[in-house]
Amino acid sequence: MLDAVTVRAASTVLVGRQRELAALRDALGRARAGEPATVLVGGEAGVGKTRLLEEFGRVATDTGSRVLVGQCLELGEAGLPFAPFAAALREVLRRDGAEVFAGYEAEFARLLPELARVPSGAGTAAVMPLSDAPRGYLFDLVADLFQRLADARPLVLVIEDLHWADRSTRDLIGFLVRAARPGRLLLTCTYRTDELQRGHPLRPFLAELDRARGVERLELARLDRDGTGAILADLLGAEPAARAVDDIHDRTQGNPFFIEELAAAGDPIGCAALPDTLRDLLLARVDRLPDPAQRVLRIAAAGGTRFAHQLLAEVAGLPEPELEDALRAAVAAQLVVADPDGDYEFRHALVREAVHDELLPGEHARLHARFAAAIEAQPHLVAAGRAPAEIAHHWYAAHDHPRALVSARAAACAAADRYAYAEQSRLLERVLELWELVPDAADRLGMDHLAVLEETLAAAITAGDYARALTLARAALAEVDGTVEPLRKAHLLHRRARMMAMLGKSDGLADLREAYRLATVVPDGPERLKLLADVAAQLARIDPVDGVRTAVEVLAAAEAAGVDATLLPTQLTVLCRRDDSSDLGLAELRRTEAAARAAGNVPALVSALVHLSDVLFERGRYEESAQAAADGVSEARRVGISRSTGAYLLSNRAEALIALGRWAEAEEVCAEAARIDPPGVTGLHWLQLRAGLRLARQDPAADETVGRALSFLTRPYLHPHQRLPVQELRLEAALAADDRVEARRAAEATLADDAVATCPRYGWPLLGVLARAARHLDDEGLTARVAALAATVPVRFPVERAYAAEVRATVAPTADPLGDWRTAVGAWREGGQPYPLGRALLSLAEAAALAGERDEVAEAVQEAAAIADALGAVPLAEQAATLARRVGLRGAARGRPGADLLTDREREVLRLVAEGHSNSRIAERLFISPKTASVHVSRIIAKLDVTNRVEAAALAHRLNLLADPAPR
Repeated sequence: MLDAVTVRAASTVLVGRQRELAALRDALGRARAGEPATVLVGGEAGVGKTRLLEEFGRVATDTGSRVLVGQCLELGEAGLPFAPFAAALREVLRRDGAEVFAGYEAEFARLLPELARVPSGAGTAAVMPLSDAPRGYLFDLVADLFQRLADARPLVLVIEDLHWADRSTRDLIGFLVRAARPGRLLLTCTYRTDELQRGHPLRPFLAELDRARGVERLELARLDRDGTGAILADLLGAEPAARAVDDIHDRTQGNPFFIEELAAAGDPIGCAALPDTLRDLLLARVDRLPDPAQRVLRIAAAGGTRFAHQLLAEVAGLPEPELEDALRAAVAAQLVVADPDGDYEFRHALVREAVHDELLPGEHARLHARFAAAIEAQPHLVAAGRAPAEIAHHWYAAHDHPRALVSARAAACAAADRYAYAEQSRLLERVLELWELVPDAADRLGMDHLAVLEETLAAAITAGDYARALTLARAALAEVDGTVEPLRKAHLLHRRARMMAMLGKSDGLADLREAYRLATVVPDGPERLKLLADVAAQLARIDPVDGVRTAVEVLAAAEAAGVDATLLPTQLTVLCRRDDSSDLGLAELRRTEAAARAAGNVPALVSALVHLSDVLFERGRYEESAQAAADGVSEARRVGISRSTGAYLLSNRAEALIALGRWAEAEEVCAEAARIDPPGVTGLHWLQLRAGLRLARQDPAADETVGRALSFLTRPYLHPHQRLPVQELRLEAALAADDRVEARRAAEATLADDAVATCPRYGWPLLGVLARAARHLDDEGLTARVAALAATVPVRFPVERAYAAEVRATVAPTADPLGDWRTAVGAWREGGQPYPLGRALLSLAEAAALAGERDEVAEAVQEAAAIADALGAVPLAEQAATLARRVGLRGAARGRPGADLLTDREREVLRLVAEGHSNSRIAERLFISPKTASVHVSRIIAKLDVTNRVEAAALAHRLNLLADPAPR
């Protein structure tokens, strides 16, 4: 929904035009060097030609060039001659005065009539008709003027809307490009490609210019989906919902002007009506077509954005010559595009939408019915596999409810066969919608209403529409009789429990236990076994004891029945055998993966790869984790489950890439996750990862992303593996903002969470940031509580040992702090994550400074800075630079901490500040004036990059800045 926020009328960002902007910069560089340079920028109306040149104009001006702009007018060949040049020269007159015309005011007055009113040395210039003197003479004068202007500063001349140019304007442009070639001039012209109908005078003119040296063409294409999302984010001031981006991109096909118009109209979801101004604009060219062509275009609009010639001929029922003439007119008007396969497509989807909206009610129903009948009779008239969906759509639009009902169910089955689960879900929703309108619906479909609900529920879950799935599960439970069909009700209870957990509304424990009870009263069988396996997997997330007990029962039942349990829910085997040893169920998962591949069971394979990538990450095998997740993403995409089970794989891959330090790749994976928009708490993991990544890179969008991730903490229920990383993010954000109040609140919330001690995978990273928060807050009580909590958390794998060493060094140091941090840095080298290694190196540098290990300080700071630069971790780089400055390091050279930072006198003053003396007392001790003492203290505070004398004193002790410098 976009109508709930204020939408800016036009986007202020240039999206997706980096290549074109670079080409214009290169052309300007050639022009600066005196080479001929002309750039012709083409593209359809609204694609962003003017926006591109506005941005380029700012770049050119900032680099010392002068920019003149002229606009062609929509007056046709008989319009004002030289209109764009007159506009450019008018700007020259306003800025430079009449003197710039060098005594040729009378000649230039033919282009700029107001020059006739400007006094000259010989009196008022007399204006002669343009035809009274050769145009070539005037052209030479214009070229000479541009040459003089370009001699002073490189000149960029922009001519907008060349498709409206009169012949005189085109001739002058041709003269400047082919004959005059003024030095240091870049001529840039824009034109609309969709205006260049056959016979348009600009077509041969452009072909002539293409043969001239130094002429370059740029064709602006429509934006891709990400470009549409970027414009919407700028208009809204926040990242839009993926569904809104998809809807607007589908309707606008990436045309920036249309995007802005639909966004300004509000609520694009559900195909809201086009704004009147946009509809009038879209229909203006349609209205200029001959009546027969308009009639054919209306028929075609009912068939969709793309249509086959033969299908249109069947529906239109027109003689072939008449149909071809009408289509030829539409193609010539750039409204329809023909392809070699004999198909046609509306150039703009919104044009089709506008034309379709103009159909009368009876005409609308009649045309759609004719399309449905034609496709039923000849399915080959539409793209392969699309006939069922097309037939369902047209019968629905024709308001033929019985046919719409049956065809929608058939199309849903066809969609499921193609793994198009979102389409299947939408079609089944239509079946439910039509059910009450068709009295004999059950007989026509051969299934009852509850069966349709169950089928729609399963499709919604697979498509990842969990909110709708929860509603459907509740509706189905209201219809099922558990005493008659206990297993059927148990399945629905399990699904409702899962949806409640997925949406963060509840743990669903009561539903799971009731589902288990109902399943135990039915005889053994494959369906009961599968249900109990599902219940065990879900139950283990909430109550591990019950989950493992149920899993053991299922395995025993499977063994007794001779059923291979390998491909039951992937977690099952791991639940029963998982412990804290190095194996961690990895062998079982590998066997499940191999069995799923051999059986061709892609959903089981995807599930196995989800858990496999997770286990590999936990063990610190990040490359293998990333690869397993990537394999799973491909498989999930192949069978249409990217938005449900496959969503975990994207975030697992991003997590592994972040650990490896491949942050740019991780951001791309997060962007892919944003595009599929995983539902409920499924979408939390990638969002939390992206928020942390942006925070670590000081990305301008970090605050908004962090806020969205933290909003999940308000959900009634979050599993610990979801909640603890968000608590970690909350603490990181508070520390980054130096918000001590929020940091303390977050720390208290973390200490009160029992899951920290029982979930080492997520508890140790949280303890790491919690320890840093305790040190930052300088709270001994908080520090002791963190140390006590850390002592209760198991340590199993290298990364956990690294966190444990870091936490001990931070909140429970030994008598050898430098040794503690050496241990922590060594552990992080083994743990294999560069970013926390960089942070640990800075702490090591501080400890080394205190111990007087001056070379070790330089080495640690240099390595941390290199890590920060490689990652693009701006705050870490700034911390490394600040520490280097505080300890007196110069560039990459090794130095003595503090030796080059403070003067001997400042060191004396700092010692007295550290002892707690006031400025007056310092002045007495050093025999200087209080004012001089104050100046020294201010300089010390600035050099140490602290905010007050108390922090300066604390830093002096921590970095050993009070020791006498070693002799040079």
